[in-house]
Amino acid sequence: MDLGVGWKLHGDGRTPAPGAVVRPDERLSWPRTVGLGAQHVVAMFGASFVAPVLMGLDPNLAIMMSGVATVIFLLATRGRVPSYLGCSLSFVGVAAVIRAQGGTSATVTGAVFVVGVALFFVGVAVQRFGARIIHAAMPPIVTGAVVMLIGFNLAPVTASTYWPQDQWTALLVMLFTGLAVVCLRGFWSRIAIFLGLIFGYGISWAFDRIFGRIHSVDASGKLTDHWRLDLSAVGRADWIGLPDFHGPSFEWSAILVALPVVIALVAENAGHVKAVGEMTGDPLDDKLGTAISADGVGSMLSTALGGPPNTTYSENIGVMAATRVYSTAAYWAAAGFALLFGLCPKFGAVVAAIPGGVLGGITVILYGMIGLLGAQIWINSEVDLRNPLNLVPAAAGIIIGVGNVTMKFTDTFSLSGIALGTVVVITGYHALRAFAPAHLKEQKPLLDEGTSSYEDSYGEAKS
Repeated sequence: MDLGVGWKLHGDGRTPAPGAVVRPDERLSWPRTVGLGAQHVVAMFGASFVAPVLMGLDPNLAIMMSGVATVIFLLATRGRVPSYLGCSLSFVGVAAVIRAQGGTSATVTGAVFVVGVALFFVGVAVQRFGARIIHAAMPPIVTGAVVMLIGFNLAPVTASTYWPQDQWTALLVMLFTGLAVVCLRGFWSRIAIFLGLIFGYGISWAFDRIFGRIHSVDASGKLTDHWRLDLSAVGRADWIGLPDFHGPSFEWSAILVALPVVIALVAENAGHVKAVGEMTGDPLDDKLGTAISADGVGSMLSTALGGPPNTTYSENIGVMAATRVYSTAAYWAAAGFALLFGLCPKFGAVVAAIPGGVLGGITVILYGMIGLLGAQIWINSEVDLRNPLNLVPAAAGIIIGVGNVTMKFTDTFSLSGIALGTVVVITGYHALRAFAPAHLKEQKPLLDEGTSSYEDSYGEAKS
């Protein structure tokens, strides 16, 4: 059975030939391949380490399981879809809501485990029936609205939790990260979040030396005098050791909050597969269902052990585009580095020590970018917001999600925020569509013409 682990040497093994790319089944020399793997790990550092910290989960376990999930993805797709699977930021708001309701880390990972199961079965359905089922259930107006409300629902977390811990550091980190994203080029632009973290550490250390302790709320919300950068746990941490594992706990209220994120993950995977296919010149539409299922399996395994869920990372697409190297061998190397980092508690302690003000500056940009990905889906799909069939359910769902509106059904069951907003968008759209006149029902597919060919040929072949 071909597992996609046999790579041909590209050219002289040093650099891609002029105008050529190193395809997924090719590689450069092993030293260069290992170096590219390390570069992929750095590219995903920022988001993949910030996410577990924001979710209250072990960053060491997060990086270790990202390596495991990447291996699962590469094996499942037979090495045809180069991708690194890192911790998904789409779940940060979900984790915040669950914890605000009294949930523990086990409750968070239990809810997200169910999302992984749902994602796996979505992938199976796409393999069986074709990508047309994605468009039927989640047209662009629905997908964009759900992604938008997930991102913007996080705004109060930044405003009330991180920014007040050190507003001036947060402001400087926000400005620096924004400049890095806009002004830097190529690889450096792709690791802007990581550079923002490093800058934030430096500024926090300098402010502690210059101004002493800061009088503000700490991570627990108490008003105290404390150091901005506290590295005491780093000195106590071991160099080598296993991360903290825990089993999931399942509660319906938490599961209902988390399930809407399936929509964002499907959109992320579809976009990743399409982008890589276009850049390599190898249509990968027949691997869409497999990629979605593999993502689901990786997330299930990670959350079953107490880690965060995973998803394909756009940062790593940028690295491939900049280097013209799409070799899956580099991703195997990246997965190996991730496993090694996961076995270093001292490294995890450094990540866990990220100052609150630094997180405040980064999350202002990061959460906004997540929300605006929804707008990007609308723009790319040419969604017409003058059409009331699109406008009404999206408007209602976004306000409910962002405003954290609550509907109480019984003394023990209610829906609010992300969960309620998603229900309103999906059910509202399909209910209104059932009664809308024909001229309002014309929609552009969520996936473009290239992936639609997968619907027609692969979908029918599998039916």
